[in-house]
Amino acid sequence: MSGGLWPEGVRSAASFTFDVDAESAVLWGAPENARRMSVMSHQAYGPLIGVPRILSLLADNGITATFFIPGYTAERYPEVVRDIVAAGHEVGHHGYLHEQPSALTRDEQIVALERGIDVLSEIADVRPVGYRAPMWDLSWEMPELLLERGFLYDSSLMDADLPYELAISDSTSSLVEIPIHWALDDWEQYCYLPEISGTGYIATPEQARALWEAEFAGLHDVGGCWVLTNHPFLSGRPGRAASLGRLMADIVATPGVWVAPLRDIAGHVRAQGLAPRAIRPI
Repeated sequence: MSGGLWPEGVRSAASFTFDVDAESAVLWGAPENARRMSVMSHQAYGPLIGVPRILSLLADNGITATFFIPGYTAERYPEVVRDIVAAGHEVGHHGYLHEQPSALTRDEQIVALERGIDVLSEIADVRPVGYRAPMWDLSWEMPELLLERGFLYDSSLMDADLPYELAISDSTSSLVEIPIHWALDDWEQYCYLPEISGTGYIATPEQARALWEAEFAGLHDVGGCWVLTNHPFLSGRPGRAASLGRLMADIVATPGVWVAPLRDIAGHVRAQGLAPRAIRPI
């Protein structure tokens, strides 16, 4: 059964995505955190241990994923980025130092955007076509800045169950928007850093997987697009990774689901010639 937007025989789409924030997630706006060796080690676990474990899970399940990588992470761990590319996965743009776009001026957003592009190109010979706003906090200026630089899609907004064409003001062009949601993010389930993030409550892998399975079931039923966002420094830990692997296997085995990286989903949506939809600033 087709979900309307999807290829023949496909009811819904699903994508496994990973934000390889590493240290950048706790350094922007708080450079003093660099003095906290334990915090830095918590973040470094992602590229050092989490990414290789996740790459193995993806290979075991025949999944091509999307990894959003800040430029700072790529500079600090270039071989990790090259390993991701060598395994055939998509690399998307995630800022330079995980900067919150809405907290930057237009010129500052341009600097972070172009610096991230340059780093990924230099280190891994990658020109990203996809963008995800750090902290999922897209600014009103960013879609136009992305369009000007040849990006195909963004994955930062939360106003739909299906991807759509996001109209850019004063332009006949558009970006493909692939929506996400907080319920499909491991940060809310697993992340605790004293004085930085979380309350101290940490969910079990079973609790997290139950939530993600429920969201998948609902989106599959309505023919939507399920996009899971995990962070290797969180979901790359052994018990969580094992649970994630079981989730991967279950979703891949579900009839009528197209499991694909975001670039492929965005390319398919673009080929449908959908009328762009505008979102007006408040």
